[in-house]
Amino acid sequence: MEPTLHFSPKRRRWARHCRSRAGDGLWRGKRGANGRGGRCGTRPGAEVIGILPDLLAGKEIAHVGLTTLELVPTMHVRKARMVELADAFVALPGGYGTLEEVLEAVTWAQLRLHAKPCILINTAGYWDGLLAFLDTAVAAGFLKAENRALLCVAANAEEAVRLVVSE
Repeated sequence: MEPTLHFSPKRRRWARHCRSRAGDGLWRGKRGANGRGGRCGTRPGAEVIGILPDLLAGKEIAHVGLTTLELVPTMHVRKARMVELADAFVALPGGYGTLEEVLEAVTWAQLRLHAKPCILINTAGYWDGLLAFLDTAVAAGFLKAENRALLCVAANAEEAVRLVVSE
């Protein structure tokens, strides 16, 4: 069944907006919408760093045109390196990998392992279910309100960049 929402133009817009406003970038993924967005970030003048665990080296082909591609031994090392290099963590609509990575970034912020903004771009209400779940976790006492506030929400790329710049 084909999805009724098409996010690729939003990802391309996000990548172009980041490059024009914030400069360089760290992008995850080569296939699908992540790949299309990443290719937009590789326009002349932008530095785009890819970090690929050895486990995926044979399963994913890294972006052509990256400024730098780092191969690392594990997913955990990859995430630690992303935390080291990134100024913020911004998630567009995605699947398991996107969800897992954004929640780990927020968890690391909760543990005070970093103090970088974690932002969801909520295109067409894509993240509404997750946000409702988190609000329920606060109401049930499983998540402190101050930690829930570590995950910001932006309606679009421009708002996400404003959130990053204002931090």
